[in-house]
Amino acid sequence: QVQLVESGGDLVQPGGSLRLSCTASGSSISLYTMGWYRQAPGKQRDLVAVITSGGSTNYVDSVKGRFTISRDNAKRTAYLQMSSLKPEDTAVYYCNARRDIIPMTTYWGRGTQVTVSS
Repeated sequence: QVQLVESGGDLVQPGGSLRLSCTASGSSISLYTMGWYRQAPGKQRDLVAVITSGGSTNYVDSVKGRFTISRDNAKRTAYLQMSSLKPEDTAVYYCNARRDIIPMTTYWGRGTQVTVSS
C-alpha cells in the first residue's frame, strides 16, 4: 500500500512559479511511474506530466517548456516545477503512482490547489 501526499499548492500571480511535491509512504517509488494530473472546476482530470521508473518524461503540449517533472527515489518524492504560470493552469493537482510491474497497482493523492490569479 502506498500513500501519496501532495504539497506546494498556492495562490500565485500570472508569470510566477511553484514547485509541487508528492511524497510517498508505505513503499519505495523506484518501481513506479509517477504522474501529475490536474482537474479544473467542472472539467475532467487530465494528465499533465509523467516520469517513468527509468527517468523518461512526457508532458501535455500545453505545459511543455514551462513545467518540469522530476523524482528523487531516495526521498520517495516526485516534483513538478511550474514556471510561467497562466490562469488556465488553475486546478487541483493530483499525484499518481503506477507500479511498472505486476501487480500494476495505482495510487492517488488527495490533491493540492494551484490558483493563478492577479
